Amino acid sequence: MAWSRCEMRRLSIAAVLCCLGELVVAGDWTEFRGPAGQGISAARDLPATWSESENVAWKTPLPGLGWSSPAIVEGRIFLTTAVPGEGEDQSLQALCLAADSGEVLWAREVFSQRGRVEIHKKNSHASASPIVADGRVYVHFGPHGTAALSLDGDILWKTNELRYAPLHGVGGSPALFEDRLIICCDGHDVQYVAALDAATGDVLWKRDRGLSPAKGFSFGTPLVIEVNGKPQAICPGSDAVMAYDPRTGEPIWQARYEGYSVVPRPVYSHGLVIVSSGYDSPKAYAIDPGGRGDVTDSHVRWTLERGAPTNPSPVVVEDDVYFVSDNGVLTCAAVETGRVRWVQRLGGAFSASLLAADGRIYAQDEQGTAHVFAPGPKFERLAENQFADGGRTYASYAAIDGALFIRSESHLYRIESGR
Repeated sequence: MAWSRCEMRRLSIAAVLCCLGELVVAGDWTEFRGPAGQGISAARDLPATWSESENVAWKTPLPGLGWSSPAIVEGRIFLTTAVPGEGEDQSLQALCLAADSGEVLWAREVFSQRGRVEIHKKNSHASASPIVADGRVYVHFGPHGTAALSLDGDILWKTNELRYAPLHGVGGSPALFEDRLIICCDGHDVQYVAALDAATGDVLWKRDRGLSPAKGFSFGTPLVIEVNGKPQAICPGSDAVMAYDPRTGEPIWQARYEGYSVVPRPVYSHGLVIVSSGYDSPKAYAIDPGGRGDVTDSHVRWTLERGAPTNPSPVVVEDDVYFVSDNGVLTCAAVETGRVRWVQRLGGAFSASLLAADGRIYAQDEQGTAHVFAPGPKFERLAENQFADGGRTYASYAAIDGALFIRSESHLYRIESGR
């Protein structure tokens, strides 16, 4: 049977999902960067082109401001937002929309943030993405609180036991492993990783990172992987990435680097964990996670010194890893060796993470321009799309069969072919 090039791309993305050992349902997008947490979707029939007047199924205004990415389960979309109140107070809310119509089904205040809280101009008070699993929606607002809600918006538990002083606001999202939420808590005062009981919100373990970085604050999102049949929670932070046993919090290994304000979520492929070191001079590191203790000198397989991101997370398709730097330089490198295959300057500024889906890779800049290109040995541009309003777009895409969901500063869009 002869396969078209587009069909081969789709098969390669599906193969990546199978290698990750994830049961991925294309109708669900359960957390930041999707069911496997690595920006890869099994969705089919996604649009390649759109504009304000083309392929927009609906466009719904959102209250307040938030940069959390959508989670989509059972035909419902879950987001967080921060709605200004009196003075400089903020109402920290969870939202639910109907995926087919964009109707807001419910909005629930989960926490109330009193007084002024300093954040970076690119951040919001609601930047951590929800996780949806087993009929619960988990939302996180850093030291302001973490909570679980039912799919109908009933608050099941709340906690603000995870105390630290973030600089520039909160950015990292939790990860869910079995019955616990794994959360990186990296402030300018203390830096630790913790696990909350998903059923009650109780703290199950809390592990100090044991470093003394000059600038301790970071915004890491853990990635839980399996190595030699055992789970590891990969937790990037300032000056090092660390792996913990997600059940007990016991440290497994760490790899040191120079960097702080780390944002990109790691990816795991071909037996390598790929992380970015953050500001001020980002580098990408590929680490064999099979070691113990300090593996800086023994298990770092390669580094990429040009083109590494400080905000967007990378994505792997087949044998290549793709990075987009904050200043719009796209790099394709071999996963196993780090050898650069090609570099393409897109221009613009980027914060959103890359998405691989339906034989394509999607990269969105901070003004809503979407660059759609083909994975492969050379750069092949497929489309470039722009919304009319040109508002800020820092949130990452969500994908289900037939549709992309894109959050701008003021709206949520459903993008679907034939609309």
